[in-house]
Amino acid sequence: MTDRPRKLLVVDIDGTLLNRDGAISDEDAGALTRACRSGVHVSLSTGRVVVACLPILERLALDGYHMFFDGALVYNQQKAEEVYVEPVPGQLVKQIADVARRQEVNLDLYSITHFFAERETWATDIRRRFFNLKPTVVNFNDVWQKERIIKGTIVVRSAEEKARAQGIYQRFKNQLSFSWTRTPAYPEVDFINVRAIGVSKGKALEALASFLGLPLTDVIAIGDGTNDVSLLSTAGMAIAMGNARDELKAVADHVTLDVDHNGVAAAVDRFLL
Repeated sequence: MTDRPRKLLVVDIDGTLLNRDGAISDEDAGALTRACRSGVHVSLSTGRVVVACLPILERLALDGYHMFFDGALVYNQQKAEEVYVEPVPGQLVKQIADVARRQEVNLDLYSITHFFAERETWATDIRRRFFNLKPTVVNFNDVWQKERIIKGTIVVRSAEEKARAQGIYQRFKNQLSFSWTRTPAYPEVDFINVRAIGVSKGKALEALASFLGLPLTDVIAIGDGTNDVSLLSTAGMAIAMGNARDELKAVADHVTLDVDHNGVAAAVDRFLL
């Protein structure tokens, strides 16, 4: 039991709550329910888009405010209320789409409500099967003028694709924010989130805590990926999953069990209940 009451629990999804089968254990779900009943705000923080989180929010019976798009949006889906949003500037959407097309690298674009792709590929198949997202096929030359793009994602799996993606990162790293994520269901695939410069899960947490009127010292955050480094570095207590990358464990106050052994439940029971 922590010596300070914590009022906000922020939990990553893929690799933290969801295992390689895309399932949340009954133990982890039960622990989050107990936390909510004890008066703790529970928020998800994810690189996923809003629609891809709806079955998870329903499974966990979570309402309230959550962080989507790797920190580019803090949003209450039930109220359609934006607390914080940082879309990608339109001209940069056009530029990176042009480069990705020339490099033959898969790029997804997302508004709050839509998933855009230029064509059906193995990457859109993953989105459909695992994330339950159906693409809206459009010409990227036009979409940036008509839609507010919150996030792009470069999706690569071969060594050649990953090398080309690194080239895109080097070209745009001073104009856009990049973060690499994986999901246990597709360990060979890199999902490289592309957002407006300065966007991070940590910055989104600052916005959410301010909105809720809570000091950051009252926040516990749990994650597993490199995109969670800013989240854990911002929270009052930082907990890394047992399956987390070493760079995340390096900034954590505590390392819990891995995702296949109910690491979230172990952390909640130890530090919140």
